[in-house]
Amino acid sequence: MASVGYSGIPLAKKLGLKPSLTLLTINAPKEYRSWLGELSGEVSLVEKAKEPYEAVHVFASESAFLNATLSKLRRELKQDGFVWVSWPKKSSKVPTDITEDVIREIALPLGFVDIKVCAVSEIWSGLKLMIRKSERK
Repeated sequence: MASVGYSGIPLAKKLGLKPSLTLLTINAPKEYRSWLGELSGEVSLVEKAKEPYEAVHVFASESAFLNATLSKLRRELKQDGFVWVSWPKKSSKVPTDITEDVIREIALPLGFVDIKVCAVSEIWSGLKLMIRKSERK
């Protein structure tokens, strides 16, 4: 049974995980797999993958780490791929210097655009990024 978030929608559906997708995870909490529940259609979760990446989920609590990671991913992401960035919610009391606005301040100058936000867990929020259409090769 898929894990259901605040909205009643399974997390895998909120994240847009489609059949045959390979999702690269970076710094994912150990509970992440269980949050996703049953992944249909052979979705693969990996901690290492060959670039270009089609889908990435990054968990970050420090803006310096996020800046370096997004800069690298911008060069290594498929042109129509996506990156979910998750950061600790303010209510979680997890120490962080990241907010939704900080993610945009880092991502937008790199050529990303944010297209969706969701609750990933009680602790983590998520912001979905894609390469801006005008920046795609």
